Amino acid sequence: MKYLFILFIALVSCKHPESESLSRDSIRSSISIIDSLQENDIQRNTEENQYKVIGIIDGDTYDILKNNKSERIRVDGIDAPEKGMPFYKVSKKHLSNLIYSKYVRIEFEKKDRYGRWVAKGYIDDSDISEEMIKAGMAWHFKKYSDNEILSNLEIKARNFKLGLWQETTPVEPWEVRKLHKNGISTKERFENKIAE
Repeated sequence: MKYLFILFIALVSCKHPESESLSRDSIRSSISIIDSLQENDIQRNTEENQYKVIGIIDGDTYDILKNNKSERIRVDGIDAPEKGMPFYKVSKKHLSNLIYSKYVRIEFEKKDRYGRWVAKGYIDDSDISEEMIKAGMAWHFKKYSDNEILSNLEIKARNFKLGLWQETTPVEPWEVRKLHKNGISTKERFENKIAE
């Protein structure tokens, strides 16, 4: 983008001393070139199923910009700590550092019952699910995924006590959701354990 700005400045500063309209035409031409290059860049990213990440919800959910509107993505194969659980903020921050404001390649699979796209995501050539589990920032969500790579990465993260595996008895998010669904509070359980 800075090269486009330099091109714009160069074209504008090459004004003919006797022609004000030539200067206006140069500006219009420069703007047209910049617009065209930006559209090509956006189109290229869309053609490759690459979308800009515009928001991080938690360690397994983020928002992208698709066709000028926000779409929510649920990372396939993982489950990250819920709000109020230990490592919630750490997991969310890790995902943010990994993908926020960057272009990710998305392989859309299906929409879940909440209207989110369940999708595989890649930053450069790295699988986002694998990166989150490898760092100990999420569980392999075996209820919905039988991916052996994710299972093996989770075992390694547990063995090395990475991220949430530093806890002596980490509680899976799906268990917490079950308790909440039945009206049972987990606030007291996690009160003294929440890692910022």
